[in-house]
Amino acid sequence: MDRINIGLIGLGTVGTGLVKILQENGKLLEKRLGLPMVLKRIADQDITRDRGIKINPALLTIRVSDILDDPEVSIVVELIGGLEPARTFILQAIERGKNVVTANKALLAVHGGEIFKAADEAGVDIGFEGSVGGGIPIIRSLKEGLVANKVQVLFGILNGTSNYILTEMTQKGLKFSEALKKAQELGIAEADPTLDVGGMDAAHKLCILISLAHGIQVHLEDIYTEGITGITPMDIAYAKELGYQIKLLAIAKSEGGPIEARVHPTLLPADHLLSTVGGPFNAIFVKGDAVGSTLFYGAGAGMMPTGSAVVSDLVDICRNIRKGVNRRVPLLSYQREHLQEAEIKPMQDISAPYYLRFTVVDKPGVLSRISGILGDLDISILSVIQKGRKSERAVFIYMVTHEAREKNMRKALQVIDQLPVIVDQTVFIRIEDPSNLGG
Repeated sequence: MDRINIGLIGLGTVGTGLVKILQENGKLLEKRLGLPMVLKRIADQDITRDRGIKINPALLTIRVSDILDDPEVSIVVELIGGLEPARTFILQAIERGKNVVTANKALLAVHGGEIFKAADEAGVDIGFEGSVGGGIPIIRSLKEGLVANKVQVLFGILNGTSNYILTEMTQKGLKFSEALKKAQELGIAEADPTLDVGGMDAAHKLCILISLAHGIQVHLEDIYTEGITGITPMDIAYAKELGYQIKLLAIAKSEGGPIEARVHPTLLPADHLLSTVGGPFNAIFVKGDAVGSTLFYGAGAGMMPTGSAVVSDLVDICRNIRKGVNRRVPLLSYQREHLQEAEIKPMQDISAPYYLRFTVVDKPGVLSRISGILGDLDISILSVIQKGRKSERAVFIYMVTHEAREKNMRKALQVIDQLPVIVDQTVFIRIEDPSNLGG
């Protein structure tokens, strides 16, 4: 064997980054691998557009079959994104006995069970480091570096677009719409940012991380998902007064029973490391029973960071090919016979402290009525502050509660928001403190 041939499907942003890395660092990679990785074929719908790099035209094709049907191609890299035709291409590659590398988090979150089963049955490898956290090596860390641990807690800032928007709102007092527009102008946000700001992109990634951490197959619909579109500069400012920052967090907790799996805006203590993660960067906090607390930080997306992750998968698979082995590490960290269906704790059963903001008529007795309803549902108040007028009639009351059950909180707010003294719907945001979990 004097080379390993690779076929690339998709020459978009990440695909271009992959080609650029192979061109610029090819000799370095050959020294680390022991033989060259050769990009034999590139398939894309548009093979004429200038990507800013030199590519031999003979490598380009508009037919994916030129890659899938080539017996000399050992690894197929899928970087077109989306569910179809990516799913079909990957399954066809597996059927032909080819190893696969992908950065397609949505596909793995929705169809991962089918794809990983097919790969196991065919005896091929799948690399997907680029699917979560861009250039952060969190996939390999969970599969190998932290293999000795029961993962107890995982908190992730997994969407750079949302994190950038919240950072701009926090540091510059921008409204959500203003920060989003700026992100779009800079190319950080898509023209349609729904998946990012709605939390679904982070939920896709959380599905993958939970599967690796706990050996369970998670259904996307079982992950409670809430985005950042309702966050206001006012709540960010109030949270800051209380010593918190607001972040869009992906959360997984395991205490031996059903696993908590949720994505939503969260108040974090301002002095926690996760709170310092600004701009479009990602970070994942993982606590294991043996290792304790760890934090992974870096660029969560982009041409070169995600391209770096894809190349790391290529090198890993090529090393296996050189040694004549495959699936040295199980695809989802656990042996297939030990993978289980996920048992996810219903959102109504989780418990957390809460930040609440009430807009109320400025008259005596309002706070006592609110407090009474909360108390009737076993929700106790940690602190409360009344702010200035919203109008001539209304004022803000905001409070932090002790830990309460989600079901009780929603019941309480349903009653409170029907009171004639309530001017606007109550805002509530959950609070997490990793420091209380060994962070």
